[in-house]
Parts: sequence; C-alpha cells; structure tokens
Amino acid sequence: MRLRLDRNWLARLPRGDVFAWVELVLLALIALQLARIVWTVVTPVGTFGDWRPRQADIPSAETRTALFSTFDPFFRTAAPGGDQVVTGLDLKLFGTRLNEGSGSGSAIIATPDDMQASFAPGDEILPGVTLKSVAFDHVVIDRGGREETLFLDQSSPAPVAQPAANPAADSNAVPARPDQTLTAENVQRDIAFAPRTENGRVTGLAVSPSGTGAAFQAAGFRPGDVIVQVNGRAIASAADIQTLTGQLAPGSRISLQVERGANIVPIAMILSSQ
Repeated sequence: MRLRLDRNWLARLPRGDVFAWVELVLLALIALQLARIVWTVVTPVGTFGDWRPRQADIPSAETRTALFSTFDPFFRTAAPGGDQVVTGLDLKLFGTRLNEGSGSGSAIIATPDDMQASFAPGDEILPGVTLKSVAFDHVVIDRGGREETLFLDQSSPAPVAQPAANPAADSNAVPARPDQTLTAENVQRDIAFAPRTENGRVTGLAVSPSGTGAAFQAAGFRPGDVIVQVNGRAIASAADIQTLTGQLAPGSRISLQVERGANIVPIAMILSSQ
C-alpha cells in the first residue's frame, strides 16, 4: 500500500478562510508591538543594581607631589635615557626661528668674541661644535659627540616700547628714534651685518650692534633681528651686504623687512643729508 502526498491540498482550501487567518495573524503581531511600545513608554526607569554615591578618591600630598614632579610644561627635561646638560661654552642665544612646515629652523648665537651670526642645524658654531636642533626657547648643540643645551639669553629685561611722537609718512614702518640722527658713517660704525644661511643658502642678513651701538638702537633694530628684504628685494646671497652698504649715502631712505622671531617688522632707515 503506497501513500501519495497531494500537493494541491492548499489550493482546495477556501480562499476566504486562508486570507482571514493571515489577517488575524498580522493583527495579532501589530497588537503585540503596540503593547510593547506602550509598556516601554509608561514603565518608569529605575536604577540598575545597588546604586549608591561614591566619595571622590583624593590622592595624598605625597602622591600629588610625585605626580606633578614629572610634569614638564616647557619641555625642559631631557629625552628618556639621557641627562640634559647645559653647555658651559661662552655662547649666547638671542633668538630662534622655527619653520613648522618644513621642520627646519635657525638660531642667532653670539660666539665668545661677541659676534652674532645665524646658524642652521648642521652648521659649525665653533671648531668641533655644531648646531644639532632648534626649539622655541633653546637649541641643542653637538660638542664632540655630546649633546648640550643652550637656552635663550634672559639676563637682561626686554626693552620697553616707547610711543612715537611724530609717526613717519609710512605708518607701517618703524621710524628712528627722534633723539638720534642716522648718518651713513654711524650706521656703518654701529651696525654689523652677517649672512644667515639655511641648508647652505643665504636667506637673510643678521644684524648686531657694533661700536657704540647707538645707530643700531636708533634705527629700531633689536638683538636677533634678521633683514630679509631691502627695498623690496629679497636677500639671496652674501653679496647683498655690499649692496646694502652701497646704498648708505647721505639723504637716502632704505626700506627694510626684518624678521623678528615669528613676525616680519618693516623698518625705514632715513639717513641725514648732512
């Protein structure tokens, strides 16, 4: 005796009854979802588990002292694995320049003979002493394979700016002090120019006081200033020193763009005609 499965039994059922059952199942599901939504809305939400307030855990004085002793906001500590050594060489750091885009930089350093010059990483400052890296307030030098640190010279307070009594025609320029007269002779005597090199290329003229230094202050210069343009022309070689000194004539007016830290300051030198 063989049983045969009739595959058309569903088709012989009354269509009205099948659709009615499907509708009832769908309505039951919708009702169930509505009941769950209502239950979620009206049920108050309480705490989960055994909740109780906790007292703040305040560290002891010894713990706080040990914690803040390792805090170095100005990054003056040495790198891990080594001690920071402040150099004993007779060098003075007057200014630094950082280029965050290229990662390069330079520093204005005075050598033991009080001559200021601009140095880039890799340049030799003294025999056997090279500049290794530049930071915002110090530099690291390589002294015979030993790293030493040189910080900015802060032995003297910064000069206080005095308001100009009679501003020059160019409002953006820094005029000379009214109590000093600039002449070609005292400018050449009181201001020293030295090329600043970066990656073997001259990018400016570092200025420093020479002689009495009266014309250096009268012109509006500050220690660490670097001339980057003369009369709109960028400094590109050491020969620009002769070009600048050649323009120091009685009655001449020289427009300079000076790099002072992270700023560019315009300075106008107006030489007396006498």
